Amino acid sequence: MKKLENILQNQTNIKVIDATIDYKNYVAIDLSESRTDKLNLDLTDASKFEEFIEKHLSENNAKVAFGGYLEKRNLYKRSENFNQENVEERNIHIGLDLWIKAGTSVLSALDGKIHSFQNNTAHGDYGPTIILEHEMEDVIFYTLYGHLSLESLDGKKEGQIVKKGEKIAELGKPPINGDYAPHLHFQIIKDIEGKKGDYPGVCSSKDLDFYTENCSDPNLLLKIY
Repeated sequence: MKKLENILQNQTNIKVIDATIDYKNYVAIDLSESRTDKLNLDLTDASKFEEFIEKHLSENNAKVAFGGYLEKRNLYKRSENFNQENVEERNIHIGLDLWIKAGTSVLSALDGKIHSFQNNTAHGDYGPTIILEHEMEDVIFYTLYGHLSLESLDGKKEGQIVKKGEKIAELGKPPINGDYAPHLHFQIIKDIEGKKGDYPGVCSSKDLDFYTENCSDPNLLLKIY
């Protein structure tokens, strides 16, 4: 059996948002704690955060800003969801973020079926979320799509078949999307650990080795950079 990473690397022409936007119109964005501290960026205000994203896109003549896999961020300090008493802070991002305006189409990365979906309503959480299940070369794995519009969950059924490139959702607005500037959180998961409609997208330093192994780098599949 091939390792999942080899299978992902062999896939081509993968898009998870608006297929009309070429990767040449994407630009990297650094939201690590060292940079946001230096910029004195107010991460608690979704509208100011969205202005920051839009300014970055405009300055780089780009349509999508991407990044964040294994990035340590201060973005989560505002939410009790990531900072609980007597538990190590969760601040390392284990998916890839694609920042673009609300209403943008979200596409299935690969052929598969709907594993589960739900609205994760805690402040700073995913908001509406869809998880797809895929099987390739006898390997089962999952892709997670977070920060969607509430309407994206309408009419969905577990087991529903989806095709590569099929529109499955649209990006949501704050506060429905967890109160973030609009973006897609895209994550690859090997073992879903029995969870439905949700899976950690941010981890603590002590759990980093596990999640790095269980959540492959999404760029192996997307090949943005």
